[in-house]
Amino acid sequence: MGSVPEGSAAAGPGSTDGLDAPSAVVVPIAGAKAGRGAAPDDRADASTAAAPTSLQVLRSLDSGPRGLLEQQAGERLARYGENTLPAWRPVSWSRRFLRSLRDPFTSVLLCLGLVSAAVASWGTACVTLALVVVSCLLRSAEEHRADRSTAALRELVATTATVLRRSGPDAAPRARELPVGELVPGDVIRLGPGDLVPADVRLLRASGLTVHQSALTGESVPVAKRPVDTPSRLRAAAGPGGDAGEGPFARPELCFQGSSVASGSGTAVVTATGAQTRFATAYDGSARRRGTSAFDRSVHGISWTLIRFMLLTPPLVLMANAALRGRGLETLPFAVAVAVGLTPEMLPVIVTTALARGASLLARDHGVIVKRLPALHDLGAIDVLCVDKTGTLTQDRPVVDSSLDMSGRSDPEALHWAAVNALWTLQLADLPAPDALDEAVLDAAEQREEPLSAYEGVAALPFDPVRRLATAVVRRPGRLGVHTLVTKGAVEAVLERCSLEEAERIRLGELAARETAGGLRLIAVARTERPARQRAYSTADERGLTFLGFVTLRDALTPSASDALEALDDRGITVKVLTGDAPGTVARTCRDLGLDPGEVMSAERIDALSDERLAEAADGVTVFARCTPEHKARIVSALRAAGRTTGFLGDGVNDLPAMHTADVGICPRNAVDVARETADVVLAEKDLAAIDHAITAGRHSSGNIATYLRITLSSNLGNVIAMLAAGLMLPFLPMLPAQVLVQNLCFDAAQLAFTYDRPASEVLRWPTALRPRDFLHFITGFGLLNATADLATFTVLAVALHGSATSGGQEAFHSGWFTENLLTQALVMLLLRTGGRVVGGHGGGPLRVAACGLAVVGLLLPLTPLGGLLGMSALPPLYYLLLATVLALYSYGLRAARTRYEQKWSRS
Repeated sequence: MGSVPEGSAAAGPGSTDGLDAPSAVVVPIAGAKAGRGAAPDDRADASTAAAPTSLQVLRSLDSGPRGLLEQQAGERLARYGENTLPAWRPVSWSRRFLRSLRDPFTSVLLCLGLVSAAVASWGTACVTLALVVVSCLLRSAEEHRADRSTAALRELVATTATVLRRSGPDAAPRARELPVGELVPGDVIRLGPGDLVPADVRLLRASGLTVHQSALTGESVPVAKRPVDTPSRLRAAAGPGGDAGEGPFARPELCFQGSSVASGSGTAVVTATGAQTRFATAYDGSARRRGTSAFDRSVHGISWTLIRFMLLTPPLVLMANAALRGRGLETLPFAVAVAVGLTPEMLPVIVTTALARGASLLARDHGVIVKRLPALHDLGAIDVLCVDKTGTLTQDRPVVDSSLDMSGRSDPEALHWAAVNALWTLQLADLPAPDALDEAVLDAAEQREEPLSAYEGVAALPFDPVRRLATAVVRRPGRLGVHTLVTKGAVEAVLERCSLEEAERIRLGELAARETAGGLRLIAVARTERPARQRAYSTADERGLTFLGFVTLRDALTPSASDALEALDDRGITVKVLTGDAPGTVARTCRDLGLDPGEVMSAERIDALSDERLAEAADGVTVFARCTPEHKARIVSALRAAGRTTGFLGDGVNDLPAMHTADVGICPRNAVDVARETADVVLAEKDLAAIDHAITAGRHSSGNIATYLRITLSSNLGNVIAMLAAGLMLPFLPMLPAQVLVQNLCFDAAQLAFTYDRPASEVLRWPTALRPRDFLHFITGFGLLNATADLATFTVLAVALHGSATSGGQEAFHSGWFTENLLTQALVMLLLRTGGRVVGGHGGGPLRVAACGLAVVGLLLPLTPLGGLLGMSALPPLYYLLLATVLALYSYGLRAARTRYEQKWSRS
């Protein structure tokens, strides 16, 4: 049996099988234009209102049922080009490198390096610019690796098609397997089960042909296709406007590149290739620029916060020193050093390294390709994941749910006879393989150990998309001289052929409607007996049947979907289902998986809402049904407008608008080519469990970046405040520019440990986002605490050095503050490691080693010859005793402040 409607008891011939999901064009697609891949001589567009017949199409293409001559095909290939998608141009290394400079963090650091060079602070300039180069090289290399991995996935698609070609005008046509790229308009091709449709085609002949169009329309069941040859039938199929009422994809005589044959066979003429196919047109439309992602918004917010601080700091230092100490431009290098000290110099390197390391681990351990490094942060930040139903929650194949009698009660008889029909239709009609519904029926019968081998097949009338039936004629054991006709198919088609009263037919139709409203597909089963005969059986014998009952089917659930949904819920991620299926079908699937569908929002209601009202409503809705691609994109946009960070998992051309609208677009590796090339993240398979791994990796990287930012910015802000205060109170600079540079280098080297840290498990439990306002509150509070510790160190130095302002006193002061700064930064790295969100947890191994190394440098460097070259000297023992007291009080203050901050955050 072929295409049985989902969510409907019956469907008209050539329809989309009652899906109730509009088979609309994925993106606005204009008629084909003359150019590369277009049909010669201004070919007729098969979707226009003046729908041509098959003969007219062949004439317009200067072709015929026997195919093109080899010479014609060669000329057209040279004229119109290969039948390939417009490929993305490879990005050169230089362009990747320059594009990396657009990152706001990197741009800020580049400006600081140039300013340092302008004031002759060559050490600071060299280090800063080196960090810029390292960051850009890391990002360019990782994106180049991702692009190479994606390009390798092109090899997964089929590359040949069966084409009829002739060597000469009088030669017989010969079927040849040719590369898909060599197809030209006018070629006649053959299609069989499992074949990919290699171009846009018009059917000339077909036998039981059904086509999967899910990559183009999102439909979860095959669509029946057949040739339509007369103008009157074309107009009936197309509707009053000329096009099919549900768009060109519902036209029964048209098949499009990107679809695949589910069952049956056919012969078709190629009407469009290359860039002129509807698939390629959607591909071109997908190249529009994506809106700002969560990472972009976070980075810009934090960058502008830093820029304001840095622009304000040098003038304040210069004016304060000029007004209170009479110093002039000689303090400019110190002012620039203070601004550099405020900046997290390692930020671009840390961000790029953390994201690149996370992307590499994902690719190695889980086969996940992250094509755009910031997308890994966006994965960690998403709090809403939008998915379709077919292939994600379900396996794109049906399974038998129940077998019902005429009263709707459970009865195995209908399943038994449906299996007899499926078995002998498959064997006697010489079908290459059973379709999905027949496979489901046979699997269920095998599990119930139905005795099918007792029957002997006589004849079969295979499924026809027009009559929507399949009939098998068998001999039953012990019934000599009698043939049994077993018919199954669409409910209305079977009921029409049964001997029933009109009232009974209406009652059975209502029973079927109730079942389909609950999300089930129905096959009706009937039987009759005829005297045995020799002559062939025909469709005229499918009359006077006895109705047996219904076989109900549902979508097979993805085994890992239920556990994956539970895991995503535990991680604070809301899953929303956006599908083209009927409300009842998707609601049932969600309930079977333990996901409460709530009130399903259909396309009609979406259309009735303004963008503002949709943004309010979408946040509380779990399931959106009957969605076109435009609906999906609008829903994702509404969720983003409501302040949610969104991810969208799709695999077809129909998913491209939503993938572009989301913060991060996700697809499996077996998605259509255009989806793979435009997605941010490519999964090894379409599995929610794979997304869970990717989200965990994103939160891991983002958590480390957030921890680095909190620790570094709060520490740097405290140091800057203390330097400004000390510069006003002391008769000399509190720290020489060279000392500031060495201190920053030491801290920068220790900060590389953040990229190898393992955040506490609590950090991975919730979406991780870099929110500028949260960072500002955190770094302000802890920065003031750090400045208090620095100012307390002034008192310690005053006591230990007796307030000496001589040259030796200056060197000792510089040494004391240098040591205290590195020790406090080491403490901050350990005590604030978890980022102010969770209590407890010990510093990770890499951080402990880095913090200890930083403390050792702070204590020993002033005692070495290098310390003398930098203008530092040894300190008296009393200083270390007093400093230990300050650090102990500082540690207590850090813990208390962190606990209070976490409590305040948990209440908000």
